[in-house]
Amino acid sequence: MSDQTQRYVAFDVHKSYLMVAAVNAAQKVVLPPRRIEFSRFEAWINKHLKAADQVVLEATTNAWYIHDLLEPRVARVVVAHPYQVKLIAAAAVKTDKRDTLALAKLLAANLIPEVWVPPTEVRELRALIAHRRRVVSQRTAAKNRLNSVLHRNNIVPPAGKLFNQENQAWWLSLDLSCSEQLRVRQDLATLLHLNPQIGEIESELARLSTLDPWADPMTYLVQLPGIGMLTAMTILGAIGDISRFASAKKLVGYAGLGARVYASGQTHRGGRITKQGRRDLRSVLVEAAWSAVRFDPNWEETFERLAHRIGKKKAIVAVARKLLVVIWHVLSAAETDRRANADKVAGKLMLWAWQIGQAQRPLSPGQFIRYNLLKLDLGHDLDFIVRGGVKRLIPSPDQLKADRPDLFVD
Repeated sequence: MSDQTQRYVAFDVHKSYLMVAAVNAAQKVVLPPRRIEFSRFEAWINKHLKAADQVVLEATTNAWYIHDLLEPRVARVVVAHPYQVKLIAAAAVKTDKRDTLALAKLLAANLIPEVWVPPTEVRELRALIAHRRRVVSQRTAAKNRLNSVLHRNNIVPPAGKLFNQENQAWWLSLDLSCSEQLRVRQDLATLLHLNPQIGEIESELARLSTLDPWADPMTYLVQLPGIGMLTAMTILGAIGDISRFASAKKLVGYAGLGARVYASGQTHRGGRITKQGRRDLRSVLVEAAWSAVRFDPNWEETFERLAHRIGKKKAIVAVARKLLVVIWHVLSAAETDRRANADKVAGKLMLWAWQIGQAQRPLSPGQFIRYNLLKLDLGHDLDFIVRGGVKRLIPSPDQLKADRPDLFVD
């Protein structure tokens, strides 16, 4: 074949090898399915792939590595949505060879359901968020095991935070069997090991929250009720570039928070949410919705009205969906929420400043608050906030511009 001949190449990726096959525009097989070990994959693509080729692979754990390897060498690389490909190309007989050929033919027919390829910074943030979730899950499991010890033995715990350092001696003094004492010691050691790790991860997330491309959208997210630094970074990592969602409805569908719909003939009915989307985004929005309902009167009123009609479980999901719609609007337009309360927003900005830390934040907490309030066009007359009974001063806009003119250079 000449270099100008268009080929449609498919890779079926497995843990230690890939299957490759290719067809031409007429869907005639020009490269029969064959197996390539990962150890010789790069040498194979350098020898056999041509600049005019189009390539497709399904989204898997190592799909982005393969995508980045292939992209400079071919005309186009498409990453396919595995679930939707399965719906299109379902077959009674399933083998690696058949799957690879089917993928190549779908690409030639322009029928591949394509997924967005996130840039490196989005991949890194998603990986860090997922790592934190796994470590927190391990910590929660250790706490649950320790709580079950108290429950089994009918032990009343001391007042205060049960797993703080000052209660370590109390745990070790419990009258338990030798094997149970061993399990308690090891679970306590697990907590002592995991807590600093979680703190380190959260410090890194706080640092990233002040850098491009996250710093600007972070300000617009943190202003919303129920959303703090960790929640905002999780949302931004899941969404990526907000401009790829043409409407709030598209973003709701991406999160799997849209309702199921069956409409055929004279039958039309809705159902539960689809849950066909990013689970991490859906979960963190429900958590944010509970927090918003607890601390914001407007969201509380919305929740109570819905709960009276459809019950609390469905109501909180509905609130999460409404919150996601607000998120789409404030991020897409880079605008302030019309219900934003300057004093409450300033308090959240102060917490964000503390999480970042002075070493990673070149501004004082007051300067940081004022700078972000100016971005939101909020609280121009706000001179201080009171938190924990302590009055904390905020510099005026003119004072900040005089002290830090570099922040306002176009």
